[in-house]
Amino acid sequence: MKHIIIPVALGLAISAQAADISLTVDPYAGTDTISRMVYGQFAEHLGACVYEGIWVGEDSPIPNTKGYRNDALKALRELKVPVLRWPGGCFADDYHWRDGIGDPAKRPTLINNNWGGTQEDNSFGTHEFFNLCEMLGIEPYLSVNIGSGAVQEAAQWIEYVTAPNGPMAAERAANGRREPWKLKYVGIGNESWGCGGNMRPEYYSDVYRRYSTYMRNQPGNTLYRIASGASDYDYNWTTVLMDRVGAGRMDGLSLHYYTAEGWNNKGTATGFDDDKYYSTLGKALEIDTVIRRHIAIMDEKDPKAHVGLMVDEWGTWYDEEPGTTPGHLFQQNTMRDAFVAALTLNVFHKYTDRVKMTNIAQIVNVLQSMILTNGPKMLLTPTYYVFQMYNVHQDATFLPMDLICDKAKVRDNREVPMVSASASKDKSGRIHISLANIDVDNAQNITLDLQGQKIKNVNGRILTSASINDHNTFEKPDVVKPASFNGAKIEKGQLKVNLPAKSIVVLEVE
Repeated sequence: MKHIIIPVALGLAISAQAADISLTVDPYAGTDTISRMVYGQFAEHLGACVYEGIWVGEDSPIPNTKGYRNDALKALRELKVPVLRWPGGCFADDYHWRDGIGDPAKRPTLINNNWGGTQEDNSFGTHEFFNLCEMLGIEPYLSVNIGSGAVQEAAQWIEYVTAPNGPMAAERAANGRREPWKLKYVGIGNESWGCGGNMRPEYYSDVYRRYSTYMRNQPGNTLYRIASGASDYDYNWTTVLMDRVGAGRMDGLSLHYYTAEGWNNKGTATGFDDDKYYSTLGKALEIDTVIRRHIAIMDEKDPKAHVGLMVDEWGTWYDEEPGTTPGHLFQQNTMRDAFVAALTLNVFHKYTDRVKMTNIAQIVNVLQSMILTNGPKMLLTPTYYVFQMYNVHQDATFLPMDLICDKAKVRDNREVPMVSASASKDKSGRIHISLANIDVDNAQNITLDLQGQKIKNVNGRILTSASINDHNTFEKPDVVKPASFNGAKIEKGQLKVNLPAKSIVVLEVE
């Protein structure tokens, strides 16, 4: 019997039995690599993301190593974060890097005018960021100020970080760091169409060309220059930049896409019904269409794909939690967010020939974060666990697949497949298959055909909970967490998978 979801007055009616689904994965046809950079993170000076979330200072009673809180360090190591974008975001175009170097006791304070008017003491600056990345083996991604800054300021920042000798290197050494850091990724402005200067794409193109001229490579360090790209559906911005900047001057072009249902009343992070749940997933999946349309423009202008598409801000954006500081964008994180992460990562895998980096917003305490903190307490979110389970796809070969499953019609005429999937093969030959059953009520019986690949063993992990609204709190931090999965069986050379309702599973097949 066909599995059907039908929109009704205030919700969705669904069939009361599991569907039979066919999934074929070709283990021999993969050619593209899923870059680990697709699993990037974003840390902006916003709310308690940097201060308290990562940095507490050496004098803090919270256990720390050189000022970085130990529990966050441990969690981020286990997450295998490949790249971290900093210091923004909108904050980047208000940030003057010299305020954050030298003796911390002598650094000037600043007012964060973008995010709640919070006063910051600049104790976390260039050295603290690059040292953090070095400690955790993370590739730094630096966003430079072109909105309120100057070309000389930006150029000297790059030189301060990367030059092996000269006056800026001498200043860096005087501040405690003799050897230059490695820096590949440089973002030239952020949201230049909005908080980064309210520029037109034609004007920004000229500004980019000017700034990028002075973003100089140093001996042993080659920059990957990223232009400030479009928001969501602004395909004209991409067209103009590809025409006026082009592949010869930029290595990457950013794209921002948030899963937000309107900016004035986005809804709460935890108090939603099934209808809102499915609608949110429909909006999340629309990133597939958005990426394809931007890529089509880039393919026309740059057929050899010299310019990478960098989705360096994405994730859910709901109303701030009641009782929290306005402008700090603190929100809880439920199973719904876990599904947004899983479905979106599955989309990114399909376009890895052009999508070279993505950065979820944000890493701690802000929007769809990996970690939440409250003083000395810390918890891991459902989204954290998706990233942890999915990191087996990093630098693996993307495997083509054919998935046949039912779909639901939700708000705005969006279609939402009941199952999302992706597969890859790592360097040792192991195949990993990520599966997400978004159906709130029904399991899915999946027949997984690996095209003659001999299957010796299969194991997996599952993330699920009693309710899609479930989330971890400081009082109950383990409500949502992964467990071993035993719902996959080998039968006559195929895998039979019973995928429970509202579950995310990652299988390892040998």
